[in-house]
Amino acid sequence: MEQQAILIILGMSIVTYIPRALPIIVLSKFKLPDWFLRWLKYIPVAILSALLVPEVVIFEDSVNFSLDNKNLLAAIPSLLVAYKTKNLFVTVSVGIMSMLILNLLLPNY
Repeated sequence: MEQQAILIILGMSIVTYIPRALPIIVLSKFKLPDWFLRWLKYIPVAILSALLVPEVVIFEDSVNFSLDNKNLLAAIPSLLVAYKTKNLFVTVSVGIMSMLILNLLLPNY
């Protein structure tokens, strides 16, 4: 069983590593156009937005932009801090503290 577990872990490592390393290896051989490099800079923001926006605006199984949505209320100071500081640690800390304060002040919402 131990050998099988090691083989499974190695296989999962390879399957995880190849899709990440292969584009880097292939694309490092080419001179990429400037417009493409500028376009690549937007990918992390787009992915993060696609992951976070549904969690923030969907409340009780529907899109909710009202004051009843604590996720949206906690996101507002987080977005302001993110814009001002560009610091992920500070932004996440503000989001956690905002949600904590909202849960303490509005426990039944």
